[in-house]
Amino acid sequence: MTDGQRGVVFPAEPDGRRSTAALGRAVVADALRSVDPPGALAAERETNWRAGYLSHFRRLVEAGLPAREAALSIADAGLSSLHRRMRVAGTDGGEAGLGTLATAPAGRSLGTAEVTGTAEPERELSLPYRGGRLRGDDLLRRLDAWTAAGVVEPSCAEAVATVAAHPEWLAVPDRTVVVLGAGAEMGPLTALLRWGARVAGVDLPRASLWQRVLETARRGAGTLFLPVTGDGGPMAERAGADLVGEVPAVADWIAALPGRPALGNYVYADGAMNVRVSVAVDALTVRLAAARPEVALAFLATPTDVFAVPADAVEQSVRAYAGRSRRAKLLGRPLRTLSAGRLLQRAHVPGADPGIADSLVAQQGPNYALAKRLQRWRATVARAAGITVSMNVAPPTRTRSVVKNRALAAAYAGAHRFGVEVFDPATSNVLMAALLVHDLHTGGGPAHEHPWQDEAYAAAHGGLWRGPYAPRSALGLAALLGYGAARG
Repeated sequence: MTDGQRGVVFPAEPDGRRSTAALGRAVVADALRSVDPPGALAAERETNWRAGYLSHFRRLVEAGLPAREAALSIADAGLSSLHRRMRVAGTDGGEAGLGTLATAPAGRSLGTAEVTGTAEPERELSLPYRGGRLRGDDLLRRLDAWTAAGVVEPSCAEAVATVAAHPEWLAVPDRTVVVLGAGAEMGPLTALLRWGARVAGVDLPRASLWQRVLETARRGAGTLFLPVTGDGGPMAERAGADLVGEVPAVADWIAALPGRPALGNYVYADGAMNVRVSVAVDALTVRLAAARPEVALAFLATPTDVFAVPADAVEQSVRAYAGRSRRAKLLGRPLRTLSAGRLLQRAHVPGADPGIADSLVAQQGPNYALAKRLQRWRATVARAAGITVSMNVAPPTRTRSVVKNRALAAAYAGAHRFGVEVFDPATSNVLMAALLVHDLHTGGGPAHEHPWQDEAYAAAHGGLWRGPYAPRSALGLAALLGYGAARG
């Protein structure tokens, strides 16, 4: 191929195109094949993947519910399919399998720069919230309020309260937390450095990005390691590496860092690039785990996905639906009739255990769904192999990637009318960093019988799991109600 793409790439079709839809269909079908053959066939026969992917990603969750082994089979088969199908394009125009990255020599050796913060470490967990900072009893009251409102799972509040009671955990002693996506809006880098942690940051070689990261490190209280090239010139201009094209170099650089590594995946890109960089990170994970078996893994799961949820979440949702106001009930009936039942559907069937919270958003697209599902599969397989894993569902958050999508921005602006709290990035970052700290100090949290329970543990879903309505059935109305606020 001579299309100019380098590093981790989609496989080429016979006509030379690199089809993201063909890859998505094939991977989902492969993941389902041994557990749900009809589901695999349905995925393979989906003629409009861009519009029709939602039901197939839901089926990936439902097919794994009958037994732990079924969920593990789906995760393992999905990962195997991606690693078998994705390719690595070289600078010479040749291609190789993704598996070659496990042993391929690094194209270059990355140096290490170290930046030490000038502040004193924070000795108390405090959470930025609506212009203030919550700590102590105020923080505990907010956690209780979120739990009562169904904004977070009770286990999330308990985990954060445990960290608040153990401020000595905040600096994550003996660990080096690797933040892939150092400049990510939803990453833990800032919080960890304020707490005095040792952090290794990796992101693209963009001087403006690294200037911001370096300023954060200098204002913090921890130590930042970053990959650099050469010896002369401003550090920001020499920092960074391209994960898509330099998996061996970045993996080897991380493997040589001091301390037990905790590899955090906070990368994001638009469209097809999101799959490419997520697959590159997964290949890096495989290589690093071989070199450093003590590695821990960390992920943020998106709330706009499909999850199995516990019976008490179903019960709270059912109560919320039954307790709707008279006005909501009167308006709901004609809306459901006019929309052929698509609007304002109840979220859960009463008595379901577990229930299914389907919060996939069509506008985010199948590439986003596949990139995030890949991370969940890796978390499931790694946890089963005895690796410490931190994977927590993050709340809906007003990130730049959300607000630049007009439909999503409007939906988030109107979400509160349907029992969903959308968080500011500052709140989400510290909340999720606290959950990461909890998991690293508790071996990934309590052991559960089934992977869906691991995913549901400590989830901060913003109310999407426990509200009265199926999220997608309220999305359009939320956008309509929030459009004015989003424009402002």
